[in-house]
Amino acid sequence: MLTEPFDEKDGRRVWLSDQEVDLLLEHADEQRRRIAFALGARGGLRSHEVLDVAPAHVVDDDQVGTMLRIVAGKGDKPRETPIPPTLAATIRAIGEHRDADPDVPIIDRSTRTLRRWVTTTANVLVDETGDDRWSYLSFHDLRRTWAGSLANSDVDEQVALLWGGWADLETFLDHYRGEASPKAQRREREKVGWL
Repeated sequence: MLTEPFDEKDGRRVWLSDQEVDLLLEHADEQRRRIAFALGARGGLRSHEVLDVAPAHVVDDDQVGTMLRIVAGKGDKPRETPIPPTLAATIRAIGEHRDADPDVPIIDRSTRTLRRWVTTTANVLVDETGDDRWSYLSFHDLRRTWAGSLANSDVDEQVALLWGGWADLETFLDHYRGEASPKAQRREREKVGWL
């Protein structure tokens, strides 16, 4: 877990490792919470975008794979972002097993509830792990974690901007990229023959 202080307010920005994201998902005590957390940490969705996700928004594209359509992102701008196959299958299964139109969102809560879910789960993890940094975790940090993971996986920055719905590279670099993970540092180090 990486953290850094905010410039103009209390608290810290948080970037979780893949293992820490898995731990967070394991500690979500119901399916809706796991889906909401995964949409943030594995799909890069903002909290208000999570509340709009419906089974009809999971689409298969022959050229790029399974994508999630975000109908009204920031500034009501639509975009598509990749999501893991298991998350796509879960969203589709909910659509198949409920008595609702496929365009009806699967999480019928508020952004305030999503934030409370993260705080509650993070507090459990503080108690279980003894790591106080979990107490800084916010829902937005899940999106930050996703963006950092893209950067650390060497995803082309223009593709990251497209998937994340950012208008400019500066915003992505200043607020989301964070520090390079140990894995990314090792990968880059191996590119240097004399190290």
